[in-house]
Amino acid sequence: MESNWKFNHIGSVVRDVDKTVEYYQSLGIVDKATDRITMEGKKAKLIGRFIQIGSLMIELWQPVRGETVQQEFLNSRGEGVNHIAFHVDDLDKERDKLVEKGIPVVFSVKDQNGYMAYFDARKVGNILIELIQPPK
Repeated sequence: MESNWKFNHIGSVVRDVDKTVEYYQSLGIVDKATDRITMEGKKAKLIGRFIQIGSLMIELWQPVRGETVQQEFLNSRGEGVNHIAFHVDDLDKERDKLVEKGIPVVFSVKDQNGYMAYFDARKVGNILIELIQPPK
């Protein structure tokens, strides 16, 4: 791990985000759960939620429509962890380093909430890397 990468969360793909949150809450291990988050564009839609279990933050994504890395993961592997996310100080700099090592960007967004990018490190272990640069 790069020295300036700070662990943020693990991300998991699920078939039903609300049932998943309810299940973990029923076990009595969830300290906090967020409301639904919807990411929707012309070609795809995802529904997500975060749950906190102790110091671990888990991001849950349910693909609804479209061809996304989450839907691809669900189709090929079923439910489970598909990415690990880190905060970084300079996403462009870290992107260049990863791309130079043969790890391409799969998806990125830059908006008022900051800058994030998923990198295709699935060659071994089938796990994506998400880097997040919070807004200044």
